[in-house]
This record gives sequence, structure tokens and C-alpha cells, in this order.
Amino acid sequence: MNYKASDKLQDLQYFGEYGGVNPSISDSSTYTFISAKTMFDTFEGNTEGCYLYSRHSSPSNLYLGEALAALEGTETANVYGSGMGAITAVILQMCNSGDHIVSSRTIYGGTYAFMKNFLKKFNIKVSFVDTTSIEAIENAITDSTKMIYCEAVSNPLLEVANIAAISTLAKKHELPLVVDNTFSPLSVAPGKLGADVVIHSLTKFINGTSDCVAGVVCGTTDFCLSLKDVNSGAGMLLGSTLDSLRASSILKNMRTLHIRMKKHSENALYLAEKFEQDGLKVSYPGLASHPGHQTMKTQMNSEYGYGGLLTLNVGSLENANALMELMQEKNLGYLAVSLGFYKTLFSAPGTSTSSEIPLEEQIAMGLSEGLIRFSIGLDNDIERTYKTMKGCMEQLHILNLKPVS
Repeated sequence: MNYKASDKLQDLQYFGEYGGVNPSISDSSTYTFISAKTMFDTFEGNTEGCYLYSRHSSPSNLYLGEALAALEGTETANVYGSGMGAITAVILQMCNSGDHIVSSRTIYGGTYAFMKNFLKKFNIKVSFVDTTSIEAIENAITDSTKMIYCEAVSNPLLEVANIAAISTLAKKHELPLVVDNTFSPLSVAPGKLGADVVIHSLTKFINGTSDCVAGVVCGTTDFCLSLKDVNSGAGMLLGSTLDSLRASSILKNMRTLHIRMKKHSENALYLAEKFEQDGLKVSYPGLASHPGHQTMKTQMNSEYGYGGLLTLNVGSLENANALMELMQEKNLGYLAVSLGFYKTLFSAPGTSTSSEIPLEEQIAMGLSEGLIRFSIGLDNDIERTYKTMKGCMEQLHILNLKPVS
């Protein structure tokens, strides 16, 4: 790919208010105006270049937004208090009562619950389909469809969306394509592949230190301004704007994102290959056995690898729980939700991050009780990690299991 997000990020350079190498943190909830007319114009929607109130935006949020727009190659970006704050703002900005959404069936459980349950309050319908099938997406589109939604690499099954193909279909039907790229920053650039809006939970890889919750919407200037409109902007009116102090912290952490993503991917690929050689049922986009491997290869930036997420199917929830508890005891990581931390995090998504999805639907999409999702950490000696993990599986007789169908 020609687009190099790392170059765009490297070229960003801000001076603080007093010449500091870090921008000053805007520690204000409200901002002054030189003239009363400017304040009036701002409330009338002419907000470009003006700060009104920190729920609307702040200089610290602007700095972070510019960095994230550079990351995704979009015109601009708005930052929010959580990934769900970003997702819900986009959906409610784009859709009205009676509208319809075509969404991937494998998405984060919170997103699924919002679409499946909460949107009923607004009479917005959602069709959950296999977005690895362009035919399935097109068959689900109706006259009232207003959006196609997917994750670049899905949570938790790691299905890979063919973003360019979905974008072509979306443009054919004059629909916006919204892509959640939380699992694959730098590895995949959905905006350059045709996505109209790119969303991240900044909580994960981009921040990388598991110490805050935040989200972002990357898109056109017009769309991002519409989200901040004081009269009709979902981002402004729902009150999900990010705190300035957290925005400043995340911006600092972004400076090491390119280094961290390379190591996350390197370690995940090593473990995935070893686990597959051991006869375990492992899913990782970097393996030739993964159904989305070729799609990932055609749309990824190879410099950053296939990402830091992999899954293992160990046959049963009992096996999964025993293995996770033993790995935590052996200091291999934490039995915890979320991802992108310096230590490995592992959880059984069927009973945690995807528990909002009914059991019968989990089964239909291939989410088994024995599935463990791993967010692989930044371990310096990944061979040592592998040997210790394998020892845990041998102790629990998981390596002796018959292959899971």
C-alpha cells in the first residue's frame, strides 16, 4: 500500500503554549469570546476554529483528533469518552426512526446489544449478516437501509472484512460504510480502502496502557462537524466528549504505537504458528489456514503484521477457564477483558465480551464455549512464553484433546 500512516504520524509536530515539546493541556470547561457576535455565530453552527465548551471540543481533543485523522488518512476526527460513545454517536447521527442497518454478525458484544436491543426504542432495524460474503450483504439491503457496518477484523472470531469490496457495494447502493478498526490500527487503513467513517476504541491498542477509556470517529470534515453541531449533533448532545487530560495522555502514548504494533503482531504470529504445529485449533489472520488470510494480505500494511489477537478453541468452557486461571497463576498474563496491553490478556468471549449475544446466535456464528481470545503482549522472550503456555496445556491435558470440529 502507498499510504503510510506512520509517516503521517511522524510528521505531526505541535508546540505547547510556551514552546514546550508537548502541547499544553486545555484545563478549561468553557472558553472566552472576543465578541458577542462570535459566540452567537458559534451557537448557530459556525464552529470552525472556535472553542465553546469542553463538551463540544477542546484544544487537547483537537490535537489528538488530528493525530488520529493522520493515522486513518481522513480529513479530521472527533474523540469521545469511550468506543461505544463513538459508535452510538455515529449510528444515531446517520439513522432516524424507520431506518435500517446492515451489520456484521460478529461484532463487539456492546455494539451488538446497542443495535439489537437499544435501537428498538427508535424503531431502527438491523440485519446481522456474514460480512465476509458480499452476496449476503447485498441481499440484506432494503430501501430503508442507511448504513453498512462492520469490523475490519471482527471481535471475537477474527473474521476479516474485504473492505474494498464492501465499499464498492456500498457506493453502488449510495450507502455509507462504517468500519470499526479497533483490532488492526496501522495494519489496516479502512479509509484508504473505501470506508466513509472509521471508528476505534482508543482504550485498546492505540492507548496501550489499559488506564483509560476513549473512542474516536475519523471521517470527513462535514460529518465530524455535524456530530458537534450544537442543535443536532449526536456527539455534542449525548455528552460523550473525551476529557482533555485523557486526550493529552493518549496522544503521548500514540508516539510508540508503531513500535508496539510490530511487537504485538510478531509475538502473536510466533505463538499462532507454534500452536498450529502442536495440533491446536488456533485462529489467526497470519496463518495460511485462516479463511481471511488472503483478504488480509491484499489490504494490510505488511510492516505492521497481522495484529495482536488470536483465538484458541480448547473444547469446553471448563478447559478454557482452567487454562486461563493456570496461565494467570504462571504470570503469563491476566484473565481480563480488553486488549492492547503490554501483558497478554485472555478471556472466554462467550461468557464475557460477547455474552450479550444469545447462545443460539453464538453457536450459529461459530463462537464456541471453549474459545479463548488472546491479546498477545509485548513479551521480549516469546519463546519462553510459548514454552510456559504449552506446559500449562500439557498439565491440563489440553494438548491431548482430539481436534475440535
